[in-house]
Amino acid sequence: MKKIDKLIISSFLGPFLLTFLVVVFILLTQHMLKYFDDIVGKDLGIEVLGQLLFYFAVFMTPIAMPLAVLLSSLMTFGNLGEHFELTAIKSAGISLLRALLPIFIFVLGLTVFAYYSNNYFVPKAALEAYSLLYDIKQKKPALDLKQGAFYNGIPDFSIKVDEKFDDGTTLKDIIIYDHRNLTGNKKVTIADSGKMYTFYNDRYLKLELYDGNTYGEDDKAASSANDKRKETFYRSSFNKSEFILDLSSFGLNRTDQSLFEGNRIMRNLSQLTNDVDSSEREVKSKKIEVFEQMPVAFYYHMRDDTIAMPQDLVEFKHYQDSIEVIEDSIRRAEDARKMDSIKRSKEENDLKITKKGDLGVDKKDKKKPNRPTAKPVRAEKKKTTSKVPNAERIKQVKKKVIAQDPDDIKLRDERDRRIDRPRVEKKIEPRDTMTTEYLVDSLFNTAETENSLQTSLNLVRQTKSKIRSFNNRIERLTYEKNVYDIQWHKILANSAACIIMFLIGAPLGAIIKRGGLGIPVLVSIIFFIIFYVLTMMGEKYAKQDLIEPVYAIWSANIILLPIGLIFLRQARNDARIFEADFYKVLIDKIRRWIGKKRNNNNKEGQE
Repeated sequence: MKKIDKLIISSFLGPFLLTFLVVVFILLTQHMLKYFDDIVGKDLGIEVLGQLLFYFAVFMTPIAMPLAVLLSSLMTFGNLGEHFELTAIKSAGISLLRALLPIFIFVLGLTVFAYYSNNYFVPKAALEAYSLLYDIKQKKPALDLKQGAFYNGIPDFSIKVDEKFDDGTTLKDIIIYDHRNLTGNKKVTIADSGKMYTFYNDRYLKLELYDGNTYGEDDKAASSANDKRKETFYRSSFNKSEFILDLSSFGLNRTDQSLFEGNRIMRNLSQLTNDVDSSEREVKSKKIEVFEQMPVAFYYHMRDDTIAMPQDLVEFKHYQDSIEVIEDSIRRAEDARKMDSIKRSKEENDLKITKKGDLGVDKKDKKKPNRPTAKPVRAEKKKTTSKVPNAERIKQVKKKVIAQDPDDIKLRDERDRRIDRPRVEKKIEPRDTMTTEYLVDSLFNTAETENSLQTSLNLVRQTKSKIRSFNNRIERLTYEKNVYDIQWHKILANSAACIIMFLIGAPLGAIIKRGGLGIPVLVSIIFFIIFYVLTMMGEKYAKQDLIEPVYAIWSANIILLPIGLIFLRQARNDARIFEADFYKVLIDKIRRWIGKKRNNNNKEGQE
């Protein structure tokens, strides 16, 4: 590395680190103000607050890094131009592009780091930050007994203290209502003074009460809820009494993080790709269902309808059907394999049983002749009794033929004659064609009752409701797909924005030739606002499905890139576009050109 490269890199790294930390701090402060009310008063501790701030700081890096590159590059080359170091570099024969090269290589490496950070670190930090923030919101406020007011934060107890001393433990004039029996304010304890302190890592609260009484009503003796006459009242006095209250509900209980992983900001590129594909498949499946439901809903008019399913839906349906066929064949093969294994095991068991039976038969029994069993005898009897004489059977058949309808006999004879003919497919009309035609004609028949009209209106309402539900479902699925697609492109676009901001900041600093935090900060804020507004507008239109997410998210980079290239060209030509003399000279040139144009027109008119 040459000395000129070391000089430029060293002059860039300091402002970059400083501006990056400042930008992260500003963005973090602005973001945490939204959750200020949910954090204050929860007695979280330094460790929990430190984790929350660290995770949110990592979550802010995709926005902070391009802004830090813009501001630091503008400050670096503004300082070099203000102290004439850039002029000395150019006089030594080194071009501006060569001077920009070391920082450009550094920014390229920073872009790669930003990509890996946005893809891996930021989703993980977002998951940790928002899951911890959710648990903090669910956590109860810290135990804080106020003088003269009832405190109901402890479950099943209501406590009032008239005076708290400066030591934080001594109390005076204490009233405690016990609601553990869920019978109302039927048990109360009043004490003159007491002490309050926690133990076992603030898990339990101990109240020591002195010189008091306990009042209560016991309704165990009552036979029914309406019989209040048998309730007993009791009172007891004490010199010292102790209450131990469980404070486990005041602790920070962590929720399973897998419940938050479905959010788009907590997903990386591969997960977002799967989400986009699954959402797109659901959208296409729902559209296919709409086309399949149309003939059912409009079964009369859709017979001659010429609206065909789009080609992409046809291809997706073919793909889906092929997948279902493959899955079905795999399932059948597994079922057949299971049945074969069951059959083989059954045959093996039968073979073992028969072998055991052969081994257990006595030799004397083998020599004896086999006796006929009862089963074959019954079968023979059945066979003989089931036989009918031929003459009687012919009479029965004739009776059946005579009892049949002559039309049925003709149809059967016609079928028997055509048995050997080639089979010709005949187009069968829909089964309810005549019915629908009759229904349509009946709608225009004034003599019909109101039932037909009511039935038709109900069918129309059902069809309208189905179409509306399908459209709502498709809109919601399309919105989810666009949201995941937007986040996928934002990971790449925010990484590439580092290069775009460098191409704007470095040439602009060489043109302005002003360092420090004055003009560079102002110019950086202007361009960052332009970048942020374009990104937000594109994201809004993409969510509404007005623009494709790829164009919506990359529009800010596409618009700012030509501006950076123009600034780079002007910086190479030593243009003074931010000085008043430049515009005075430009205005004079325009005036001369207009004057020459008028003189030429006057001469042409005189001739």
